[in-house]
Amino acid sequence: MLVKLVWHYGKSSLKRGELERVVHFLSGLKERLNRMSGSSLLCFCVLLQCVSSAVIPTGVRRNDSPIIGVLAQEVKTPTPGKNAYIAASYVKYLESAGARVVPVMINKSEEEYTQLFKSISGILFPGGSASIESSGYAKAAGIFYRLALEANSKGDYFPVWGTCLGFEKLMLLTSEKKLLSRTNTSGVALPLSFTSELNKSRMFKDFPAHLMTSLANEPLTENSHKWSITTKSFKGNEKLKKFYRILSTNTDGQKEFVSTVEAYDYPVYGTQWHPEKNAFEWTRPYIPHTPSAIKTTFYMADFFVNEAKKSLHSFSSQEEEQNALIYNYSPSYTGKTSIFEQIYYFE
Repeated sequence: MLVKLVWHYGKSSLKRGELERVVHFLSGLKERLNRMSGSSLLCFCVLLQCVSSAVIPTGVRRNDSPIIGVLAQEVKTPTPGKNAYIAASYVKYLESAGARVVPVMINKSEEEYTQLFKSISGILFPGGSASIESSGYAKAAGIFYRLALEANSKGDYFPVWGTCLGFEKLMLLTSEKKLLSRTNTSGVALPLSFTSELNKSRMFKDFPAHLMTSLANEPLTENSHKWSITTKSFKGNEKLKKFYRILSTNTDGQKEFVSTVEAYDYPVYGTQWHPEKNAFEWTRPYIPHTPSAIKTTFYMADFFVNEAKKSLHSFSSQEEEQNALIYNYSPSYTGKTSIFEQIYYFE
């Protein structure tokens, strides 16, 4: 938790060596803090206030031109020019809140992913049907997850989001175990059953009260998954319990499963449901389009894009940035034959 005092401010104006020393110093005090009580703890808090005032600047640097990566995945039946894809709704979702998007291609080298990581402000692992163990999607997600944890631990802010399949991949990456169970949740909108952790949430902190009431009572969250992590399996895994705060659960009538999480000490977030579909997908009757459903899309997008604005990553040149943007590709209209209205296809 102490590390958050530093990475909350991004790179700020501290030099790299200074920032790393501060992080190391604060992390090293964790065990001593746990053993303190009474007057010793009071003295420590006074000291910490003095230290934080000295090393944390009063102004917070913000990146108002965030560029977020959206991970592509394999096409089930590839054809020439169509080997990987990204549903356009994810792109519109992020753009609606003021971000630009870079497609993160599959089957690239770790060196290429590392360079791209240094250039973008955050990454979104979308839903889909790729393998979360052996696909190019899975490999790339694993690399970006590791890079994000390493960077955030050093004070270099970089948010990660997983939706549906991406949520399931985050559970696998964090637990290092296959814990998913089959649930009857393919094509259904549900209200969220919020947990007692909600009052500590960063994700929902700025949602208006009336929208939170709607989320808890109306079927505003679209689910399109056959696999879930049950609440029992989640709470039975120490790594998951220590890393994530459960914000909401749901049930298919027989099994209760985790539907929304955020990491305690890292900007890592996940929803088993699809916040992007409400405003941008129209091919299925169970996708909610009520005023509250549309607001949910935009409040969720606004939250993650604002998280990305805390990252100071950037491309080395304007030319490199322009060549990477998704504007270089055109989406195809697929609504007549697909669950997605539009899809970006890649070689």
